[in-house]
Amino acid sequence: MRTFLVLASALIAAPVLAQRSLPQPLPIVDAVPAAKDTPFPGTLRLHVDTTDTLHGVFKVEETIPVPPDLAGKKMALLFPKWLPGKHAPRGEIEKLAGLEIRAGGQVLTWKRDPIDVFAFWVDVPAGATALDVRFQFLSATDGPQGRIVVTQDMLNLQPNSVSLYPAGWFTRQIPVSLSVTWPQGWQAASAMREASRDGSRVSYQTVDYETLVDSPFFAGRHFAKWDLGQNVTLNVVADDARFLKANDEQIGKHKALVTQAVKLFGTRQFDHYSLLLSLTEKMGGIGLEHHRSSENGVDTGYFTDWDRGPGRRNLLPHEFTHSWNGKHRRGADLVTPDFRTPMRNSMLWVYEGQTQFWGYVLQARSGLVKVEDTLDQLATIAATLDNRPARSWRSLDDTTNDPIITPRAPKGWLSFQRSEDYYTEGLLIWLEADAIIRRESGGARSLDDFARRFFGTGDGDWGVKPYDFASLVAELNAVQPYYWGSHLTRRLTEKADGAPLRGLELAGWKLVYTDKPSAAFTDANRRQVNLLFSGGLLLGLAGKVDQVLWNSAAYEAGLAVGDVLLAVNELPFSDDALRAAVTAAKGGATPIKLVVKTDDRVRTVEWAWTGGLRYPRLERIGAVKQTSLEMLLSPRK
Repeated sequence: MRTFLVLASALIAAPVLAQRSLPQPLPIVDAVPAAKDTPFPGTLRLHVDTTDTLHGVFKVEETIPVPPDLAGKKMALLFPKWLPGKHAPRGEIEKLAGLEIRAGGQVLTWKRDPIDVFAFWVDVPAGATALDVRFQFLSATDGPQGRIVVTQDMLNLQPNSVSLYPAGWFTRQIPVSLSVTWPQGWQAASAMREASRDGSRVSYQTVDYETLVDSPFFAGRHFAKWDLGQNVTLNVVADDARFLKANDEQIGKHKALVTQAVKLFGTRQFDHYSLLLSLTEKMGGIGLEHHRSSENGVDTGYFTDWDRGPGRRNLLPHEFTHSWNGKHRRGADLVTPDFRTPMRNSMLWVYEGQTQFWGYVLQARSGLVKVEDTLDQLATIAATLDNRPARSWRSLDDTTNDPIITPRAPKGWLSFQRSEDYYTEGLLIWLEADAIIRRESGGARSLDDFARRFFGTGDGDWGVKPYDFASLVAELNAVQPYYWGSHLTRRLTEKADGAPLRGLELAGWKLVYTDKPSAAFTDANRRQVNLLFSGGLLLGLAGKVDQVLWNSAAYEAGLAVGDVLLAVNELPFSDDALRAAVTAAKGGATPIKLVVKTDDRVRTVEWAWTGGLRYPRLERIGAVKQTSLEMLLSPRK
């Protein structure tokens, strides 16, 4: 009884807890009008002043006609969000500043859409016929802010960063007339064509907004231009004029690139094409495709250090190939009406993977990169994927989501996370496809036949012809009957320990490791110590750990990205000391002792790697005089 009374008293004295509130969320309402495939009534007029190179500020003045049915109503203006070539929502809306909108001289109030922050709503006065828009694009002035696009000697103007467009229309239906004021004395290049000039102010021919966004500019104080034939030009800006000293042989290999590409595809899917190239240590690097141009940024020694090795000479063949693959032929789920509609990247293993394949083929066929260096580069690609444990849990098709999942941000455990592997593993898949076609046809056909049939659809046509998996398989079967559907599905969805190296083997080569790096490997790792295949460690400058291979000896030693090596076997750290220690430990039982700084702590770890230095190479299988891979890399007559 006493216990009962105590419990009853406690219950009476306890406070009554309030019932948890459970509200219903407000509905998500997308008020921005969907794009219609009808002509926009009027022409946008856009002027960009690029002369403030000291601050890296682009000043924008834009006149946007008001459709008659929107006068006196709300009108939505959009900043490009989903960017072609980047396969993701990468528009730098945070750099838009100073936005002011007027109509008839009256300042209007604008309000950002609460759902889509790339959209701006404007109350248009009755009777208004145009909106006058002013804003600045504040380009990055320091690395953490984003890619540097303006220096004192050059700039990269991307129209998507300096324009708004009206919501409700396909972007290909919106005409735009662009003019740009360039810094005094600078020269500019683009796929855009000049209409008139007034001093440093250049007006360009009117195009649709989709074409405008697809037509970036490089401009600079130090500029050179070469005609490569086939209506293709190489336009180069540099930090200094001395970096523009290209010799006839070098330019000849660029001409050969154009010739070999046209021989491969059989057509030019452009009316004219501008390879835009920056040679710089100041402006940010880039490799971005467009239909009639490409943005390419490499270091200053592209011409002057030519003999050091291949360098970045794969970039131009890759981006040029995109005029056919990616821009003209494109996965159907990547075709969008505007730059607001999300992109779906399921076919990037074709878009980027086969472009990666043809980029390496064309670099060899043109002589931009020697065949032996190309083989060594392919060895590194194969070895990297063959040492990627993430393949055991994450299939290739899922990596096509990476542009959206992670915008090329650094990863702590790249080998166990994967990244945009549809590039390099896609290359191996298409290398295998070429070998299969050669085998099944008795050497009568190759992937060249597919490229000519699939990508070259009509000379000068720079429209878009979409495809899906079924139509791709049908085109492959038209070239060479095979189980293409099931074969490609297996390659895209398999989870395996090791890379798909069957294509290399069918082409007459196998992946091996030696204790001496190839010239191409050394060239590609000028600023790193690459021991990923020698115990799982990649170092940057001054002993900083840039990558650790998952479950490798370096991983088991407790090393991680961001650590700094201070000493090796009781000697002060140096790149040579580390390599010497790896060599000395080969075949023994004694681990390598490393003194490591992690944050504010110093510790000693034992790196139990006794396999010595290992560098990837391709080794010929058998005594075949010329393998099918060598045939693939040979120039077309």
